Amino acid sequence: MIHYQKILCPIDYSDCSMNALAYAEKLAIKDSARLYIIYVKEEHTSDYGGLKFDAELNRTAETDAEIEQKLRSSIPEKTRHRINVEILMRTGVPFEEILKAARDVGVDLIVMGTHGRTGISHMFIGSVTENVIRNAPCPVLCIRG
Repeated sequence: MIHYQKILCPIDYSDCSMNALAYAEKLAIKDSARLYIIYVKEEHTSDYGGLKFDAELNRTAETDAEIEQKLRSSIPEKTRHRINVEILMRTGVPFEEILKAARDVGVDLIVMGTHGRTGISHMFIGSVTENVIRNAPCPVLCIRG
């Protein structure tokens, strides 16, 4: 029987990522595993005539502390005491940061949602999940949204 000790779950607040979190919670409870929830702020810094413009800062006024609190409250109150949760916040390219975190922490499993995009949308947008699956140092459980 497989027993997980460290589970990583990337969250972007989409319905499919929250659905994946529900699966990750259940697995963490079942195996008494530590659950790492990672949120990656995409870095969209542009240089306009020597002035740096950070699109992420202008898109949201949430501070890191507010984001961390929001991530912690993503775990239902009734199960919060049964799970050992660690919050990871990174800035960069989402799939790269997820893979770095998986390696740094030494996780046994990544549980993540997939939007299920196909065709032109998939070509232009790319797939964080696909990149994680192709390069992950451990198994990846994909939960379709």
